[in-house]
Amino acid sequence: MKVLTIKQPYAFLIAKGRKKYEFRTWKTKYRGNLLIHAGKSVDTKAIANFGIQNEHFDLGCIIAMVKLTDVIEVDDEFREILRQEDAIIYKHVIEDKSWCGYAFKLEDVCLIKPIYIKGKLGLWNYDGKVEDY
Repeated sequence: MKVLTIKQPYAFLIAKGRKKYEFRTWKTKYRGNLLIHAGKSVDTKAIANFGIQNEHFDLGCIIAMVKLTDVIEVDDEFREILRQEDAIIYKHVIEDKSWCGYAFKLEDVCLIKPIYIKGKLGLWNYDGKVEDY
């Protein structure tokens, strides 16, 4: 199954269903089930900006499965959609007009038992067993 490594707290927000788009400078033709891997790095500034308190962040493991249903080029029109969706979570993409890239639309979040494994860049493959919580 395809996997995408994402820094915390963004992986946490996806796993909780609060972040429905993940941003990359590259696009993919892949659509379907996608595992979310929480990388080993943490954006502490983002944690404070999002008002996240007293949460444990899994690091270095796969924590959720989602469906990647679309890849959308980010333009001014899409930035407005993001503003209406959640201006705090998507603030960096909304406000940085120089940022060019793509939004991976993520749906149908399912938490899984953590799978501790080293992450990789880009979309990568995991062939092991996945268990729902």
